[in-house]
Amino acid sequence: MLTQLISRVRRNHGLEHATIHVLSEKHKNFSAQGNSNHTGFSLNIYGDISEQDVTNAVNEAFRRMKKGEHHLAVHPNCGTVLLTTATLATVAAQASFAFEQRRQKQSKMSLTVLLGALPTAILAVVFSLIVSRPIGVQLQAKYTVEGDLQDMEVQTVRPVQPSPVTRLFQLLLTGGSQINAKSYRVTTVN
Repeated sequence: MLTQLISRVRRNHGLEHATIHVLSEKHKNFSAQGNSNHTGFSLNIYGDISEQDVTNAVNEAFRRMKKGEHHLAVHPNCGTVLLTTATLATVAAQASFAFEQRRQKQSKMSLTVLLGALPTAILAVVFSLIVSRPIGVQLQAKYTVEGDLQDMEVQTVRPVQPSPVTRLFQLLLTGGSQINAKSYRVTTVN
């Protein structure tokens, strides 16, 4: 049962990404953010894209994935990639500071440890930023999305009221501009 639930979340997550890919092929100057669960996904669009365009994109993404375009499930701006980047950068920086603290035989962090480790920490973080993207994409493909929709079907695509979190992302993704935020709920069934 848990395996089936996780599979549904992964397939919905893949369809969410595929929908964003299709929208990106047809529209410029917009941002999107979504989240998936076992019943479907929520999609927040920041830009001038109509409800009909969103519905068409969901349906086209679904058809294309069913025809074998499983690669559409992976998106380079997925939260999995962001989380991988943040984790690797944090570990790289902390390891640099710990190594310098040990090298200086200090029992606590001090200004000399901080200054001594800073150049190494910066290089380690830059390196982690470079390698984290492909690692995050691979983790996403293996663990958080599924391109084979199996017997899943799209049930509904409907507009919903943007949440306070959607409004926060609107500020973050659009720099506070007056770009419209529209939210949709896509439900799927097996």
